[in-house]
Amino acid sequence: MFSVENAATPNPSALDELVPSRYALTVGDIDVLVVSDGVLPLPTKMLGHNAKQVERDKWFDGMYLPRDAFDWALNAMLVRSADHTILIDAGLGMDPDLHLPRAGQLIGRLGAAGIDLTEVTDVVITHMHMDHIGGLLLDGIKERLNPNLQIHIAASEVEFWKSPDFTRTSMPDGFPDALRATAKKFWAEYSKYIRTFDDEREVAPGVRVRRTGGHTPGHSVVRIDSNGEALTFAGDAVFAVGFDQPTWHNGFEHDPEEAARVRIGLLKDLAGTGELLAATHLPFPSIGRVSADGEVFRWVPAFWDF
Repeated sequence: MFSVENAATPNPSALDELVPSRYALTVGDIDVLVVSDGVLPLPTKMLGHNAKQVERDKWFDGMYLPRDAFDWALNAMLVRSADHTILIDAGLGMDPDLHLPRAGQLIGRLGAAGIDLTEVTDVVITHMHMDHIGGLLLDGIKERLNPNLQIHIAASEVEFWKSPDFTRTSMPDGFPDALRATAKKFWAEYSKYIRTFDDEREVAPGVRVRRTGGHTPGHSVVRIDSNGEALTFAGDAVFAVGFDQPTWHNGFEHDPEEAARVRIGLLKDLAGTGELLAATHLPFPSIGRVSADGEVFRWVPAFWDF
């Protein structure tokens, strides 16, 4: 059974890694495990393509990051509540000819943590970009899953990917085609497992998924709430630059203005409650809190507890 204690303990068959790739914590009575799927090397312009280059350069210089390209973190989450074991997003999985060799590590790292895929009762997909669904498309994975698995996705997300619109995105060459192909394959493989929702759904006691829109029409966040403690997994609603520059447009956003409104609203809410935040592309393990001064925000990383 998944718990903080056994998931945080090295498995004899664990991957030989020099840096940690999983981080366990509790939110009230709910066990949470953040698992790194690796990193994506992408152009820095993707984090603010509506900003002037001099402004982007200033931000990256201030963060001691290279100006041209850097590694985006890829985080997923495993949650244990009552008799549910819930995987939130599934990582990149395969490399669809985009030369991303350091991503797609989630399934191997779950195994190294002693997680048997048959334990997973539910999967929540924050949105259907390939770095959130691809892990389920690896060869042999479908056969290892629980036959009663339920995959929760917003209905508007499923509808969008029937004929996706990329006119307002700003992606490197090859990405739109890869995203279309991966979403199409995912639907073909897993449609019978998918349970759509309109606005929100309680997946398990204390685990609720809510559609936000913005990044994609059905983009969703997951809130874990137990015994007065809470954590929100924000998917792609928040990127590292989004605290200082919440109105900068990310290249993967299909509706950039709405994505900025969603981001600002979410950050205000989290600053008001003081609850924990995690997100796909914040530096691993991405656990922290938000402070705010008007619409200027600051990410406050949690001190690691081990």
